[in-house]
Amino acid sequence: MKQSKLTFFIFAALVLGVVFGHFCPHSAVKMKTFAVIFLRMVKMIIAPLLFATLVSGIAGHSDVKKLGKIGLKTIIYFEIVTTLALIIGLTMGNIFNPGKGFGGAVANPELLKEAGLMAVTTPHTSISEMVMNIFPTSIVQAMSEGNLLQIVVFSIFFAVAICAVGEKSKPVMTLLDSVSQIMFKFTEYVMYFAPLGIFGAIASTVGTNGLSILKNYAKVIFSLYTALAVFVLLVLFIACKYARISLRSLLRVIQEPAILAFTTASSEAAFPKAIELMEKFGVPQNIVSFVMPAGYTFNLDGSTLYLAMAVVFSSQICGINLDINQQILMMLALMLTSKGIAGVPRVSLVVLAGTLASFNIPLIGVAILLGIDQILDMGRTTVNLVGNCVATVVIARWENAFDYDKMKTYINNTQTKLVEVNQ
Repeated sequence: MKQSKLTFFIFAALVLGVVFGHFCPHSAVKMKTFAVIFLRMVKMIIAPLLFATLVSGIAGHSDVKKLGKIGLKTIIYFEIVTTLALIIGLTMGNIFNPGKGFGGAVANPELLKEAGLMAVTTPHTSISEMVMNIFPTSIVQAMSEGNLLQIVVFSIFFAVAICAVGEKSKPVMTLLDSVSQIMFKFTEYVMYFAPLGIFGAIASTVGTNGLSILKNYAKVIFSLYTALAVFVLLVLFIACKYARISLRSLLRVIQEPAILAFTTASSEAAFPKAIELMEKFGVPQNIVSFVMPAGYTFNLDGSTLYLAMAVVFSSQICGINLDINQQILMMLALMLTSKGIAGVPRVSLVVLAGTLASFNIPLIGVAILLGIDQILDMGRTTVNLVGNCVATVVIARWENAFDYDKMKTYINNTQTKLVEVNQ
């Protein structure tokens, strides 16, 4: 209910921002204050959220050794699929060029400067420079600057050390688990200010550039949803073929949690129902209970694809042309940074801001995307859910544990119920 109300207020803020920006452009420009406040609140989440969630996610799955083949196969599958998502995101970003045409919006960067999010340096020009920059000299400095890659490197080493220490590290893990839960709730509170921030961002943008800017927004939305469709129809379709199931049948089975994920833009809202349905669909309980939670940390396909495209978008609006080496390194970086995304709406903005800062790319794209992030979030969250459901079936098939008879029975019973309802 809370997510439904928040979604309504966000869309209402989006419409009101457009109307106010068109009819009262001079006053609308002043509304950027609301966007500045929200962006600053997003920025303050970056370091503690990523550190706590990433360390807990890696160290918390230290029991993968006990799980043996299931754990190893799950990790291999996740890495293959998320890499394909990144490749598709970067490819579609270069094909559609969604950042071209936003020159007018970039001409007035005061909003980002006031938010403390405007990068003033130039992007790294060499691979060696980019590689060196991911290793921090001080974790305190990395956190104060919001350098996501440096925080990720420190978090990985910290998590590995926790696993090596064993029992003595349990108090630290308990503390980090608590911090993770606190940061999830903290992020939820910050996102309550999203309607106000979105109103300010879209009103000031339309007030400055006019309604013509909406055409560029439509191009961004079209580009992302096309990329998500390509991923589902190509990657997830092939995965389902390997598992010897119908993607269409699976989508019908999970349509209820998928709709919930789409309308609330929250993976966590659809999580319990998805687990229940996948067990009924024929996936063993032990596989579902491991793959689904792990997937919400390591296999957010839609969010990963979006981040790749958003980075390309952000560089294009600033006139920065990333060469193939820079894009490959950025893809490798996103393979790590995207693992810190929580199942909370609009938290991808946090990761995007940190990733851009790590590569010294101006963060004006964060402010521009803020106005339509709810629409973008709905699509990528739904793909996150579908991707994790497909993952459970693939791992079950890989383990020769998928119950095809149970799947056929459940599908037939579902179809029978639908016929009875229609009659």
